Amino acid sequence: MTDQTDRTELAADHDGALRAPHELAHHLGHPVEGATDAEVAAHTSPGRAHLELLVVGFAALAVSLTQTLLIPVLATLPVTLDTSASNVEWLLTSTLLVGAVAVPLFGRLGDMFGKRRMMLIALSLLVIGSLITCFTSDIALLIVGRAVQGAAVATIPLGISLLSATLPRERVGAAVAVISAMLGVGGALALPIASLIAEHADFHALFWITAVGGAVAIVAVVLVVPEAPTRSGGRLDLVGAVLLSATLVALLLPLAETASWGWGSGRVIGLLALSAVLLVVFGWSQTRIAEPLVDLAALRRRPIVLTNVTSILFGFALFASMIGTAGYVQAPEETGYGFGSSILVSGLVMLPGGLMMLFFAPVAAAMIRHRGAPQTLALGAAVVAVSWVVRIALTDSIWWVVVGGVVLGIGTGIGYAAMPTLVNEHTPVHELAAANGLNTLARSIGTTLASAIGGSILAASTVTLGAFELPSLTAYRELFVLCVVASTLAALLALTIPKERNDERAAP
Repeated sequence: MTDQTDRTELAADHDGALRAPHELAHHLGHPVEGATDAEVAAHTSPGRAHLELLVVGFAALAVSLTQTLLIPVLATLPVTLDTSASNVEWLLTSTLLVGAVAVPLFGRLGDMFGKRRMMLIALSLLVIGSLITCFTSDIALLIVGRAVQGAAVATIPLGISLLSATLPRERVGAAVAVISAMLGVGGALALPIASLIAEHADFHALFWITAVGGAVAIVAVVLVVPEAPTRSGGRLDLVGAVLLSATLVALLLPLAETASWGWGSGRVIGLLALSAVLLVVFGWSQTRIAEPLVDLAALRRRPIVLTNVTSILFGFALFASMIGTAGYVQAPEETGYGFGSSILVSGLVMLPGGLMMLFFAPVAAAMIRHRGAPQTLALGAAVVAVSWVVRIALTDSIWWVVVGGVVLGIGTGIGYAAMPTLVNEHTPVHELAAANGLNTLARSIGTTLASAIGGSILAASTVTLGAFELPSLTAYRELFVLCVVASTLAALLALTIPKERNDERAAP
């Protein structure tokens, strides 16, 4: 071994022991100059890998809870806060819009300056936003707090890309599957938790859950999870960031507000048209900038395009289960389909499905190893389609709703595991965070479409009970049929995704 090799491959840490750079990265909890992602991954022990997965998984769960935590109490907030229902809706809309903008931006910044660093910033915003909402009943400040919370959703794609870069290759599949599943698991867990708390405490207690969870996650990430040494560096494309943010707001805002504004509203049509124009301008700008926010050449790769389109369809089918289950179960029996259940029971009905997403994530990872990610994704979509067939055909017992949810959870857990795997297989390692961020954004677009289209379908066909109008069974079945179509289309698209990996994936 030469003197030069000695200097580059060995370094002394604070206790005087000689360690290679990759060993120092884990020993000290931060990257060391000269270590690569592959070196860090190769020297991660099984115990350490499990611990890192547990920490990142907990962080992802804490963040995903924020997406649906308010839904069970939303109807009571106009009276509690002495404000209008349209103002209260912004407690969800603000989170959605900021999250949509933050995910691709944080992903790009993660590739440039460190995935772990940006993950800690995202978790810090979760804590800050939660604390704002904990200490106020002013609707304006609550909306601000929820908007700050929205940026934290970037934690999930950052966690996926961080583990993909730093865990041993044989452990990446299962880890990515678990973190990806947290998007659905958190949403399913939040509903019964929020319902139970709402029956016994003030709604502010909900935000203490995310504040404490976020704080614990920050400490755990700092102590346990190493940074991925590979960073691209460079400058942030501010022009692209502004254009992409404006495009997403112009697209998602009218979709989120269709229930209030109506599909024929000038605001809806105008904003959707504006989003199309801004998207074209954004795409043009990315071809004229030396360091673009989005690598359009990578984004246009067939496997990435097909995976993101499939993700939109999956996101639609999953969120439709939330709007097509809670109200369905709570509806009076006189509607011909409802069971007159409480908010808590409606949340508990969805809990088994959420747990199935988590349980089937490692199963999906094994399937990916043996059958490939495209076939696994197609199978997940097909299982989701079956779940909606169950909901369409069997309506005489609340247990069929549970069974349908369980089947949906199995399919979603399988599909959500395959999506980031496909993204990782066809993306250079220095663009992982940005690519996974865009895939998460695609799922968010699917959930927004489900809310907009599903809300319109349920409002179009109603039954009248006393002074109330409720969605009819026909309306729910129309929504469920649309979910079958979306899931089937997702399965067919997944089968057209090529299996070959991009050679750049292994490049630093």
